[in-house]
Amino acid sequence: MGAEVGAQAARSRALAVLRIRSRALAVALLPAAVAVILLAGDSTGHLVGPFWHAARWAVTPVAVLVLLAAGVIALVVARARPAVTPTVPVPEGSAPDLYRMVRDLADRLDVPAPSAIALTPDCDSWLEDRTHPSHGPPTREDGDEIAGARSAHRRAATAPVLVIGSPFLWWMRVGELRAVLAPVVAGTGPSAHPDIAAARRFVRGLDAAVAVASTPARCPLTRGVCAGLGAVARLLLRSCREHAALMERGVAAAAAERAQAVDYGLRIVAQEQVGLAYAGWDRLLTRVALPAWRMGRWPSRLDAGVVAALTELSRRDRLAEGFASRLGERPACDLLEEPGAVDEAVSLLAARLFHGGPAETGPDWAPVDWQEYPEEVVDRKWRTDAARLHHVLDTLGVTRSTDPAAPAPDGPTLTRILAHLSAPPSPVPIASDAGPTAPERPALADLEDEDEAEAEVEAEVENERAAALAAALTAQLAREEAAPAPRPTAADPTPWDDTALPLFPLQPPRTARELLTDHVTAMVCCAAMDTAGAAPGLDWLDGPTLLIAGERAADLTPRVLSLVEDGDPAPLRAWLRESGIRPEKPVRLV
Repeated sequence: MGAEVGAQAARSRALAVLRIRSRALAVALLPAAVAVILLAGDSTGHLVGPFWHAARWAVTPVAVLVLLAAGVIALVVARARPAVTPTVPVPEGSAPDLYRMVRDLADRLDVPAPSAIALTPDCDSWLEDRTHPSHGPPTREDGDEIAGARSAHRRAATAPVLVIGSPFLWWMRVGELRAVLAPVVAGTGPSAHPDIAAARRFVRGLDAAVAVASTPARCPLTRGVCAGLGAVARLLLRSCREHAALMERGVAAAAAERAQAVDYGLRIVAQEQVGLAYAGWDRLLTRVALPAWRMGRWPSRLDAGVVAALTELSRRDRLAEGFASRLGERPACDLLEEPGAVDEAVSLLAARLFHGGPAETGPDWAPVDWQEYPEEVVDRKWRTDAARLHHVLDTLGVTRSTDPAAPAPDGPTLTRILAHLSAPPSPVPIASDAGPTAPERPALADLEDEDEAEAEVEAEVENERAAALAAALTAQLAREEAAPAPRPTAADPTPWDDTALPLFPLQPPRTARELLTDHVTAMVCCAAMDTAGAAPGLDWLDGPTLLIAGERAADLTPRVLSLVEDGDPAPLRAWLRESGIRPEKPVRLV
């Protein structure tokens, strides 16, 4: 009953969208209808005289112009390519068990089966219509791979594509994935209704027309015509936005109600796994993958890394201990014939979407395995950042030796960084009879406002050298990143617009102080590796880490911050002594 109510609500909203389309068509045809009446009246002798003659001359050109404009708008709306989510296609030959599970699920829900399956590097699943002519004709592999039967080809060719979040396949068990996909697959039922399908095509066409009108490269018409096209498309889109949103809500409600009978108890547990997979995926991308992408390397097994990250989380967090027992069950990635190849394709797509990397590997954009990550990414990142830091110091004219009388060391040292960032003691003002003395700073005990006292303390600890070095580092990094990135090759068959990569940037640009902290930390790690036998490591939840005697150095960051923010090197120097690190020794850089 609930499914019928949701479907009925969706159909009523779809009709509302189609009525808006009909009204727009009627408005476009109204001047032409008036012109036809006036011309017919003249031929029949009913509408004669100077007034009707002038009306015919005035209305007929307007009707022609309106018809031409309406024809152009209708053509653009019909032919404009709707946005397509970047995905990795999964043919049935590479995942027969996965297709069989989806087909059985559709049969149990009594809905049409999706026409194909694709993976997205995100923690979400949905149905996507790809029947627009610009998406290409359905092939035999894409059209019949789920329905299978020859008689079902027409239905399969128009059914939407099932898009599955790739982290779900690697972290979830087979039963959990089935429970998560049940309400998604159930959405093919309402989607097959002609009114809902027509309303969706109209809304997608308007959205694509707005994109065409706002992109000069995609709108070959004059600027005025493009502006008019965009204005009309936006007006229609605003008119049907609320109805379209309520239509999709009704479709989702109907699908969820229909899926209630399928694995309901398991769906509750599966939803917990959805949240956990999202947390592990986000942490892996921001803490582990992003440093590698910035170094021109892309981890080729991101989905396998999700399992490792969540397993580590289960080991650390007592609340997640129950999830570790699930690892003995069959993972959903076993439904793929070659999970490694699929994981690599999804990992490359993730690098493109979240970082803007090129479509193919090359000398400056190569895959990296997790076993090679510490040496190929962590060690290289630290030495590159340390080299950049010393290069900026050279451009600022900072000497390599803290003692002007001593010879300069043979290579870059950590002592140079410590000496430069250590805030010099504030000079004591001396009174003079030659002129007025500077006003004395109030004692902290005399300040009544606690916030005023805190601001006064910050003005004593401001490290001007750190600020200048951070600004110079930011400028240097901006120059390096301004180099033209390699563009996708002409053979790249992606049906989505990749001119504005990354489509989903992970993090906002780092501040100047964050950049300086990262570079100083990298220099400390280089000194630890070259003088104390430390090693680069990979933490699945926190990314690059320094290993001293096999243990993670978790207390380094606050000591570096004390140097960078306060100009106080004492905590870091004490840590260096305890760890056996020699800051005066030269280190090897890239």
